[in-house]
Amino acid sequence: MQLTKSFLSEMQHEAENTRKMLERVPSESLSWKPHEKSMALGRLAAHVAELYTWVKMTLTTDELDFATAKYTPPVVENTADIVKLFNDSFNQAVQAFEDVKNEELYFVNWKLRQGDYIILDLPKHIVLRSMVFNHIVHHRAQLSVYLRLLNVPVPGMYGPSADEM
Repeated sequence: MQLTKSFLSEMQHEAENTRKMLERVPSESLSWKPHEKSMALGRLAAHVAELYTWVKMTLTTDELDFATAKYTPPVVENTADIVKLFNDSFNQAVQAFEDVKNEELYFVNWKLRQGDYIILDLPKHIVLRSMVFNHIVHHRAQLSVYLRLLNVPVPGMYGPSADEM
């Protein structure tokens, strides 16, 4: 199996879990934070939903420079906005995988930088695994804690959750 197909298959599988989590985010609690240093629930959920755009960015560019990149976090007003953001981001990611050549994942590096300071310079397949896929799972886990603290039933990810047993 080509690496592109393997990554696409894994991303599609994990996206089902991510979608289940995002669909449970209560619209009335988007401004809630578990701690003053934490992101608000709506911001965290939007971040999880938008992270799939990083797949396209990784596959279609050679770097991201925080010093020059323009970024405006998406504004979400309700759960439907979050799910739409997720669906749009995910569909872009699927298309990017369908358009990329397998060799590019192995032989083309991608850089993350802050001006002249290089944060990472790795083959695209490693960036996808470590900075993109693992990043999504990391923030999805944070989101599950937020839901638990709000007494929202947490969906199972790799089997039933305590709320489903």
